[in-house]
Amino acid sequence: MYGLSETDRDLQARARALTDELIPHEEHAEAHDGELPDGVEAKLAAQARDLGLTATNMPTSVGGRGCTTLQVVLVQEQGGRVTNALAWLLTTPPAWWPAVANDHQRETFLLPTVRGEREECYAITEENAGSDLADLQATAVRDGDDYVLNGVKWHVTSYNVADYVFFQAVLAGGEHAGEQALFVVDKDAPGISVVRTPAYTHTIAHHHPVVAFEDVRVPATQLVGSEGDGMSFAYEWFRFERLMVAARCLGAAERLVDEMSAFAAGRQIGGERLADKQLVQGMLADSLTELFAARTLVYEVARGLDAGVDVKVAHAQCSMAKLFSSEMAGRVADRAVQVFGGRGYMRENVAERFFRELRVERIWEGASEVQRAIIADQLGKRGRARLL
Repeated sequence: MYGLSETDRDLQARARALTDELIPHEEHAEAHDGELPDGVEAKLAAQARDLGLTATNMPTSVGGRGCTTLQVVLVQEQGGRVTNALAWLLTTPPAWWPAVANDHQRETFLLPTVRGEREECYAITEENAGSDLADLQATAVRDGDDYVLNGVKWHVTSYNVADYVFFQAVLAGGEHAGEQALFVVDKDAPGISVVRTPAYTHTIAHHHPVVAFEDVRVPATQLVGSEGDGMSFAYEWFRFERLMVAARCLGAAERLVDEMSAFAAGRQIGGERLADKQLVQGMLADSLTELFAARTLVYEVARGLDAGVDVKVAHAQCSMAKLFSSEMAGRVADRAVQVFGGRGYMRENVAERFFRELRVERIWEGASEVQRAIIADQLGKRGRARLL
């Protein structure tokens, strides 16, 4: 089904087997701020590497798995079946980096990350910019052989477990003044501090603090690419991450369909199975149908990327995939809570956890409203036939 090759199915099966091992740890993570017992996470991460499920999006030239986009989607889809971000050990380092990394970045940051020895985070979002990257206030000023960085970044996901940061800023002065640049910065560099660490709806071990950069000095060797390239990397990252959000939403919806179907089949109400109640059947049928439609869309977008579709078309299609899949998963989660009834409101229940966790998929990497604006803009510029 879905035209998957034997290699695709083998990779998918390996990812499913590993995520099946992660699922029993969800309730412990939920009860312990997302954390697992000592040694468990490291063991599972090593298992993911041994199974070839890490750095799937990275070329073999830097030690990655060299998978197709569709294959990366298949792995991330299985990761989406697990709550509490336990499947984030299925790493996908920045695929745009190998082409532009200098020798220092390659040896110090990139290669160790692909090997699983280092972890990155992104300091891009700002309080008043939201999804509009063109409105950043953070600055970078060239000073001899260094750059001096200033700015306050919000929602710096995984900051507490990362050891280096990608920092995006507007260049102040020089030939590219007003354009954006991206820097890779050691987290322990002087001038970096956590302003506060807000509590979020989900229960995961990766925090999203507000982080201040005050006169942080980094060598010019830690400029990624060239001055003015920052937006191109951000756009590529957003295209990729939007597709990965869509993939994980497929996995979440599949898990929810399976769980609520099984519950409805076994639950007796007045001598009848809950699954035989027509209103419940309607929720199950709608959920399965929407999952089928979303999966078909996401796989097709992934195949287009592998075939080299025009980047502007890809931008719109990745937005379509994220928009439809994240909205779909949210509806499925809502139905699942309803099918489980009071049980669905208990944190020990997978429907309750996904109901909370999936809400952010309609916000981060560009809110649903932003995706709609991107899609409509590309429709106006390119027409329906180019996008479908």
